[in-house]
Amino acid sequence: MDRARLGLPELAFVDFGDALFRERPDGVHWKTGPLVEYAGGRPFVRVDDEQSGRDEAYVAAHHGGPGLLHHVDPRIGLREDDFRALGDLARSARP
Repeated sequence: MDRARLGLPELAFVDFGDALFRERPDGVHWKTGPLVEYAGGRPFVRVDDEQSGRDEAYVAAHHGGPGLLHHVDPRIGLREDDFRALGDLARSARP
């Protein structure tokens, strides 16, 4: 089923290109660099189960805006506390 049938708008996406599944020697997850580059200083959130302290350090060093790497247990999924944390970032990022 395509997005038009579901009534969804066209959504932006990150093309990971050559970084897709490629391990980095610094231990930063392969998604982190392209996401920071795509965000370009704008606020962003990455909800995932694979980020680490190395990713947080990379975001702090390379991203000029608010960024949240939010860990979610894949066995449980998003819960009320997760939505609260995401909402807090969204509210703090408003001009």
